[in-house]
Order: sequence, then structure tokens, then C-alpha cells
Amino acid sequence: MKIFSSLGMAIPEILLPAEGLDLQKWSVIACDQYTSEPEYWKRVEELVGEAPSTLHLIYPEVYLNSPDKEARIARIQAAMKDYLGRGLFREVSGMIYVERETAHGWRRGLLFCLDLEAYDYNPRASSLIRATEGTIIERIPPRVKIREGAALEAPHIMILVDDPDHLLIGPAADHSRELSRLYEFELMFNSGRLRGFLVDRPEVEKMVMDGLQRLASPGEFQKKYGLPDNTPLLLFAVGDGNHSLATAKTIWERAKAAARNPEDLRNSPLRYALVEVVNLHDESLVFEPIHRVLFEVRQPDNLVPNLVEFFNGRVELREHHDFEEMKQAVNARRNQEQIAGLVGQNSFHSIRFLQPKHNLTVGSLQAFLDDYLKKKEASGLDYVHGDDSLLNLSRQKPGNLGFYLPAMDKCQLFPTVILDGALPRKTFSMGEAWEKRFYLEARKLIG
Repeated sequence: MKIFSSLGMAIPEILLPAEGLDLQKWSVIACDQYTSEPEYWKRVEELVGEAPSTLHLIYPEVYLNSPDKEARIARIQAAMKDYLGRGLFREVSGMIYVERETAHGWRRGLLFCLDLEAYDYNPRASSLIRATEGTIIERIPPRVKIREGAALEAPHIMILVDDPDHLLIGPAADHSRELSRLYEFELMFNSGRLRGFLVDRPEVEKMVMDGLQRLASPGEFQKKYGLPDNTPLLLFAVGDGNHSLATAKTIWERAKAAARNPEDLRNSPLRYALVEVVNLHDESLVFEPIHRVLFEVRQPDNLVPNLVEFFNGRVELREHHDFEEMKQAVNARRNQEQIAGLVGQNSFHSIRFLQPKHNLTVGSLQAFLDDYLKKKEASGLDYVHGDDSLLNLSRQKPGNLGFYLPAMDKCQLFPTVILDGALPRKTFSMGEAWEKRFYLEARKLIG
């Protein structure tokens, strides 16, 4: 592993599925997708069967409340050791340049490791690597159980860089024909094509690292955002998978605390996490909103009065004929207006927040939802990607209610995190659910 401590990253040895394996069955979507749609994961299980697959190496979060949680974790960790023992991986050394087909074009990324010593997920962090959204602390312990003692990590973490001049990923993209192609195939369920190239040309690797050095220049950073001298540099912002990165951080901190001699951990693989880095300015990278669904609301007819009371009357509701009309009202907001949508069984409303205390619509809405759940007015809340999922889940049972949110302007992300800290949790999604990162590569966590 080549370590670049000042940049908070390292170039690792990466495990890929062995030649001859069915990559479409091997590669499955991030575990934190379709968390309220078990039917999706049933389809995955039926397609994969007993074939070698990352499905057997991850814990889909739709099953986090299943009674067999401990047995499932044990099976995952056993499968990791089994795959290593059976030689189901081949190892390559270097960064991997990735191209992923989405609805908006080909998204480009680079796989390498981030140094967890340079990462802090606290809302007001000033570290080189930061969370962009609030971390839900209670989501970390179940993930720790899975990663603790695991032989492998398979990444679905996507990290963003604010690189308008394409200094980091641009050289790999421009010279991809000169790089060794590692894989190319169709992802399951019409989720687009995926291809990867090993950055095995020293001159290309140097151009990539030179670009990263320029992005990490304090002077350039302060000039870009109009910041005062000595403002802490933000180089990498977590786009997807913050809870997985926070879990890796937790494991690393525990390892340090348990070590008798810190020197024993100098080259520990636990200090690093494998991620895909994507440029915020990639044209195919589109920020989608993450909607909300309340489940089993005790008195659906009383939600609006509760909403009005919570905001001291500083909300306006307007009824709409259908979902599309409601969406148009939400997305037609002007400047700093905050508008969300409310989806019932057979009703659609827009909610306009007047004199809001939060900077973003999602912050205003989430404050109400947190209070509503604290009063046990609903059995639970889920964060939903995509209009179809929102509509389906809102109408699944009479007591369900959905909340439609507008998309965030991605160019606001870095300045907001630098100046204001992490955004409210689940503020944005980088694409629709099916466009999320699929597992393919892995890395050893044991020596």
C-alpha cells in the first residue's frame, strides 16, 4: 500500500472476483437501498441463488430487525473467510478507474483508500474528510457487529471532491484506453453497465496524484470559497455511505484503544477504508431528494393540525388534484422558499414553511417528524429514494403518509458544509436508488 498521509489517502491492493465468475450475480446494490421493499431483495436472492456473490458478504438493511440477526452476521463473516480460502478473488495493486452507466450518462470515479485518522463525522468537524449529513448514531452499533472481526470490506461508500477543472479523475478518464481493463458487464435488473480499469501506467498515476495535490492546496482552497487564511481544508466530503465510513472509524478507534503498542498498528488495514471518489462536477452526477414516509400513523386526520401547531401557524397548506400537480408546486419554489409535499391515500397537499428556522426544507420538515415520532404518533419513519417508491409506500396501508422533498443544488454542498457544518440527515441522494454503487471490489481487513 502506498500511503499519502498529508492527503488522507492510500493506494491499496484490491480484491476482484476471480476470472470466470458471473459478475452480474456477483455484483449487488448497496445494502442501504430498498430498505422498505423486501420484494427487491427477494428478487436478488432468487437471481443469485447459491452462486458466488457479494450478496453473501453484506447485510441488506431491510433485514436489520429480523430475529436471525446474529446468525446472519455469522454467515456473512464465514462466507468472507470461505471466499478467501477458495480463491474466489484475484488481487490487483493500484487505483481503479470506474465508469458507471446511469440515467444521466456515464459517472466516473476512482477507487482508493481513505485514512480514517483524517475523518470525523461530527457535525462541526474541521477534518480533511467530513460527513455532509448528520450521522444517526444509533445506526452504527449494528454495523459494527458486522465489520468487527470481518475478514473483508466491500465498499459502497462514495466520496465527493469539488473539482471543477477535473484535475483528479480527468487524467484517468482521458487515458483510459491506455489502462488495463479489469471488467465490463451489465448490472442486474437493468441498472446500467459497469466497467473498471487499473491505473497501472505510472505517468497516469502521477497526473492523478498531482491533481489531488492541487486540490489539497490550502491557498487554492481558501481562494475557491473566499475563506480567511487558516480555514481548515475540506478535501473529501462523504456523498453516500457515511454510516459505513463511521463504522470503520469506530472499529479503528477501538483497535487503537485496545493496542498495547501503537507501533503494532502502523500498517493496520483497519486504519483505512476503500471508497469510490467522484467529482461533484461530473455531468452525470445528479442530486436527487430523499423523501420520507411515516408508517402506521395513529390518527392521519390529525397530522395537519399537529403540523400547524408545531410551527405556531407559520405554515400554509394547499390541496392539489394529483401527484404531478403537487410536485410542480414544490419544484416551482423561488429563491429561499421552502415547500414540501404531503401524500395521503387519496390526497395531495403542498406545505409552505413561513419564516423557517432551518436553511433547508428538509431541516424544517425533519424537525417536525422527529417531534412527531417522539410523541409515538407513528410506528416508524423511512427515507425513500424515487417517486414510485414514495407513492407505493404512502398508499401501501391506510395509516401511511408520504412527504415529497425538492432536490438540493449540488453546488451548495461544499460551501454549506465548510461554513455551517453537516446538513440534516438524508438531505440528498446521488441519483435514484438503482444508480447507487454496486458491490464488486473488496479489500482484506486481516493480515
